[in-house]
Amino acid sequence: MTAALNQYSESASDWRAALSRNSRRTYLVIALFILLYILLGLLIDTIVYFEISYHTIPPQDIFLDLITLKLMPRVTIVTALIGIVSLIVVFMFHDKLVLMGTQYHEITPNSARDLEEKQLYNIIEELKIAAGLRFMPRVFIIEADYMNAFASGYSEKSAIVAITRGLMKKLDRDETQAVMAHELSHIRHMDIKLTLMATLLSNIMLMIVDMLFWNAYYRGGRRREGGGGGGYLMLIIVLLRYILPLVTMLLLLFLSRTREYMADAGCVELTRNNEPLARALLKINGDHAENTALYTKEYNQSSHDSLRRTAYFFDPTVAGIKSHNALGEWLSTHPSLQKRLAALGFTKKL
Repeated sequence: MTAALNQYSESASDWRAALSRNSRRTYLVIALFILLYILLGLLIDTIVYFEISYHTIPPQDIFLDLITLKLMPRVTIVTALIGIVSLIVVFMFHDKLVLMGTQYHEITPNSARDLEEKQLYNIIEELKIAAGLRFMPRVFIIEADYMNAFASGYSEKSAIVAITRGLMKKLDRDETQAVMAHELSHIRHMDIKLTLMATLLSNIMLMIVDMLFWNAYYRGGRRREGGGGGGYLMLIIVLLRYILPLVTMLLLLFLSRTREYMADAGCVELTRNNEPLARALLKINGDHAENTALYTKEYNQSSHDSLRRTAYFFDPTVAGIKSHNALGEWLSTHPSLQKRLAALGFTKKL
């Protein structure tokens, strides 16, 4: 046990309960995103039918007819198709986007340049077997001094894992294995697919609400002539424009933190040891805190870094920051170091 970990008391961590609990939370968040997306489509349908009826049918009656399928929810169907097509396109290209802007090379059994690279490939191959994955993820090394790793890909077959040179050099074999087990757990749990789906649905909803707002704003006079029904619709649109971005952001951040807890628990499941991951977290946090200025410059020089932030094993924006307020937690993509360690069974000694 490292000196840093000696400052923590260890207790048993129930990775099965953690996986089950966070899995339920994940699917609740995804269900909320899908429900919001459908409701937004139904709202547009309501507005369209309200305009077609020349404001003679109350919006609530139109909405009721739509959900009971007395009226065909055409716009809802179209928005659903747009969402599906957009997801397919994003899934196809996301693994390429996350590597853009970095200097990297792929490792294969025949292309490993040294013993360390060969060992890394062997570690991931062992974990792939332990995880029961059908396909070996492609393995990439990013030539960067900062310590981090991430996984990408919309399926097992398209999955990739990437690790920085700095992380590979500064962690021992067990710690590297723990980090890679965390990343393979993201692949096992379909985290990339779920996170991309939620993010894409959020972005489409925000664009639609913005268009609805400006359309309603420029046609405000006609809506007011329609009486109370038009006023209610305008009020809903205005509220959505200012509330929906906050709601979706908080849901996405909660989803990201939930999947990190799941991947940590998945790491313990695969390695049957909670200590290497805890050591790795402490080392990475300490290294980022010591080299904040240097690493911030490196991160900022990499294009598409915002795409990688939620995928990273460690969120570089919180290195060395000790946040003790709820707001700081809500606005974070990753759980705090102390909470991740506590979930692994390590609590700070008083």
